[in-house]
Amino acid sequence: MKRIFFLISLVFLVGTALNGFSQQKVIVSHAFSLHGDVKYGPGFKNFDYVNPYALKGGTVRLAATGTYDSLNPFILKGVTAGGVGFLFDTLTEQSYDEPFTEYGLIAEKIEMPEDRSWVTFVLRSEAKWHDGTPVTPEDVIFTFEVLVSKGHPFYRAYYNDVLRAEKVGKRSVRFVFKEGSNPELPMIMGQLPVLSKNYYKDHPFEKTTLEPPMGSGPYRITDVKPGRSITYQLDPDYWGKDLPVNRGRYNFGTIRYEYYRDETVIVEAFKAGEYDFRSENTAKVWATAYKGPAFDEGLIIKEELPDENPTGMQAFVFNIRRDFFKDRRVRWALANMFDFEWTNKTLFYGAYTRIKSYFSNSELASSGLPAPGELKLLNPYRSRIPEEVFIREYSPPATDGSGNIRAQIRTALRLLNEAGWVLKGGVLTDKKTGRPFEFEILLVSPGMERVAIPFKKNLERIGIKAAIRVVDSSQYVNRVDSYDFDMTSVRWGQSLSPGNEQRDFWSSEAADRPGTRNLAGIKNPVVDGLIDKIITAPDRKSLVDACRALDRVLLWGHYVIPHYYVQTFRIAYWNKFERPDLKPKYALGFIDTWWIDPEKEKKIKSR
Repeated sequence: MKRIFFLISLVFLVGTALNGFSQQKVIVSHAFSLHGDVKYGPGFKNFDYVNPYALKGGTVRLAATGTYDSLNPFILKGVTAGGVGFLFDTLTEQSYDEPFTEYGLIAEKIEMPEDRSWVTFVLRSEAKWHDGTPVTPEDVIFTFEVLVSKGHPFYRAYYNDVLRAEKVGKRSVRFVFKEGSNPELPMIMGQLPVLSKNYYKDHPFEKTTLEPPMGSGPYRITDVKPGRSITYQLDPDYWGKDLPVNRGRYNFGTIRYEYYRDETVIVEAFKAGEYDFRSENTAKVWATAYKGPAFDEGLIIKEELPDENPTGMQAFVFNIRRDFFKDRRVRWALANMFDFEWTNKTLFYGAYTRIKSYFSNSELASSGLPAPGELKLLNPYRSRIPEEVFIREYSPPATDGSGNIRAQIRTALRLLNEAGWVLKGGVLTDKKTGRPFEFEILLVSPGMERVAIPFKKNLERIGIKAAIRVVDSSQYVNRVDSYDFDMTSVRWGQSLSPGNEQRDFWSSEAADRPGTRNLAGIKNPVVDGLIDKIITAPDRKSLVDACRALDRVLLWGHYVIPHYYVQTFRIAYWNKFERPDLKPKYALGFIDTWWIDPEKEKKIKSR
């Protein structure tokens, strides 16, 4: 699901509130923005980062890892096929050259009072499902209600502050919010992926399925080979193809995902021409594997493009539901045994930067000591959070990169001894029970195994036995959703405007609910309170202060062992594509702004 969260940009004011709501001015807008002006006015033709005259057609072949067994992305069960989001339009559409601006897609305009206690979306009369029937307010209301009642547990938390959805006109839907709730909720509701009420009369929503569902988006599913491939065809009759938010986008005639089980095979398949485009996440592969005649002849292009998005947090996460990870000192001790500097130099060719924030690569990241605005939020909790939050800048344990970690070993053993663990015969043992310290690192990517192995060997030096287990994607999803793991590798992405999703990431309520992103199992009232400050922040400065305060509390809670990030998109592609002169600032833009050049494609095919 597309995710971004906004405050409103006033375009013009009309009327007063009706239908029993308090009388106040109602804001009517074609767009939403976090702050400042909306870039594109009501009469704009297209986004600047597209080519409105781009050719339509051709086939792009993409690769996916693992398998899939469902075409229902809205429930907890199953592993969803890549690209299913192409089927579903949302009420609004994001622009990727502004930090937080949305424009009407299914909704042609949006209305709300100044206090943002409700929002009304007026639907376009031309919006149609793939069977030609109109998208209606009843569809929107059904979508909200079924997601909350039968959808993935995420939706219940995400829409928790929405009291109800109601039809208020022939083509209008209103969402009414709880008093004093998140001022960004109107924009959150704009991201609702609309589902067909009529279709789900005959199809159980809560079950996995391999039958292509009814959609209203730019693509339709034309071929399903479970676990092997899935193919999408651009709909020539797509109702929204000429809208300003879509002009110049969705240019590939056919998109096909091929599934591969092995990471090594998937790279070699790309070099052999089995698929067309690859985004590389492994530094060693990027440095060593993208070579050969096809590169030398210019048939394959390898390049790096700037990535200006927040990178969030990637880390080994402790499941603190496990007894041996409940003590903060134990978690910090283990963090000392992850040698990033050696790993970066030896495995990654020095390509990465250490992550030091849950909001890395953005102004939301904490640094130095807390500023006055942060202290105002943190001081009421002083007795309930680590003192380091106030007196030290967080920094993960660091080494000289030589592999000599004697100082880190001494620190780790001291902390573990304080927490009740002692070395006996080379085995770290619980002083009270005599239980050895053993746990499992659960992984889904074989590429991460080479990062975990040196970490495992370092843990052995302090008497800890860590087993590494790599499982297939289905098993991994099932185990993670039920919190059946000790430690795993995970990435929490962030936007430039965090909001309700932070509850799913870190809140006490999410810790006990299957399928959330609170993998660590954090149940901390201080964290809950700071999340509320983020969600209800009245302005940008307050939001930044709240994010930085939360960042400090999470960091000093030692819930994770931070990994690393890179500030570019590393991509390789067969030289059959063209793209606009201007790249979108906050996205790569490949799938919806590039197009296929027929002459280049002929050259590739004739090689």
